[in-house]
Amino acid sequence: MNDRERWVSALRFQPVDRIPLVPGDGRESTLRCWHRQGLPPDVTDYHAYARKLLHIPPGYAEPRDDTGIDFTMIPRFEEKVIERHPAPPGSPGPGSLVVQDWKGNICEISDEYDVTYLRNAIDFVTRCWLKCPVQSRGDWQDIKRRYVPADPQRFPADYLTRCRQLENRDYCSAININGPFWQLREWLGFENLCVAMLDDEPFVCEMIEFWDHYMQSLLRRVFEHYVPDMIIISEDMAYKEKPMIGPDMARRFLLPTWTRWSALAHEAGVGIVDMDSDGHVDLLIPLWIEAGIDSNSPLEVAAGNDLPALRRKYGRAMAYRGGVDKRCMAAGGPSLKREIDRLRPVIDAGGYIPGCDHGVPHDVSWPNYLEHYRLLAQATGWL
Repeated sequence: MNDRERWVSALRFQPVDRIPLVPGDGRESTLRCWHRQGLPPDVTDYHAYARKLLHIPPGYAEPRDDTGIDFTMIPRFEEKVIERHPAPPGSPGPGSLVVQDWKGNICEISDEYDVTYLRNAIDFVTRCWLKCPVQSRGDWQDIKRRYVPADPQRFPADYLTRCRQLENRDYCSAININGPFWQLREWLGFENLCVAMLDDEPFVCEMIEFWDHYMQSLLRRVFEHYVPDMIIISEDMAYKEKPMIGPDMARRFLLPTWTRWSALAHEAGVGIVDMDSDGHVDLLIPLWIEAGIDSNSPLEVAAGNDLPALRRKYGRAMAYRGGVDKRCMAAGGPSLKREIDRLRPVIDAGGYIPGCDHGVPHDVSWPNYLEHYRLLAQATGWL
């Protein structure tokens, strides 16, 4: 089997020769530590290096998006520094920057970083949100004009060529899209969104309907020439113990959109629709199952997610990715081995691709990451 076949089959509870080996990815600060701890400074592909070091067959099965489609706002806001706040004299800590990111958010970040770090998940950048782009209905009109499905800039000039090249791919091809809760939170801010759901339901429904139609329009255009193996819906909407909104509110505002997107994707031939949400997601899983969602990630253990318990509760109605406690990875040794042993029944039962339960932080040392790699390779059939 190739990586593409393994990925889809594993998440559909079908037989595989080996479960995809995806231990997790480090961020910039993680890599700086690893280079001090034994990863050669000239190595950029640490997965290939680790697999060679551990005598694991080559390959890395993380889904890829090679289409070049831009689902984000066009035009983007100007990235700029608004204020600089130096660290107080004698303070060991860094100063801070007040910046505007490309999405129009005004936030404060450490001056260890710059505004470009907010484009992608380059590192674990903590930010203090000061203002989001939609403060009024007038702001909403400005945002709407930035999401025109027919904008020619959304698809690269060589899109059809890329689609033809993807026809014979041997890896899992995926498209990532923002869910309605995620997207409205980016426009309004978390607190303002939650207040609006109570105080201005028509406005919230208008924005959700707009986003629903916008995304369906783009996906239909995508599916005319190319069907990915996987659609990943980014929908971070849970804290450590509970979701950010309750199941009843999620059902009223979000379930219809999730259901329509899932049906559209499956009808086009997409193998897996995955829901990506941090936090404790137990109360949301029944809604995702009802919506036709196939899998969930990243199953953060520190947030209270107990994967074996979730499997017992929901059976084969939901597949999972992630779920390995990053704290056990940092501890290494017996703690890490116990963590893999804890997950072994779910690994063996199928419908699960194990890996770090989020980005790999810098407190996971390079030797411990290699040990994590080795234990996962054994558990998934690569060693």
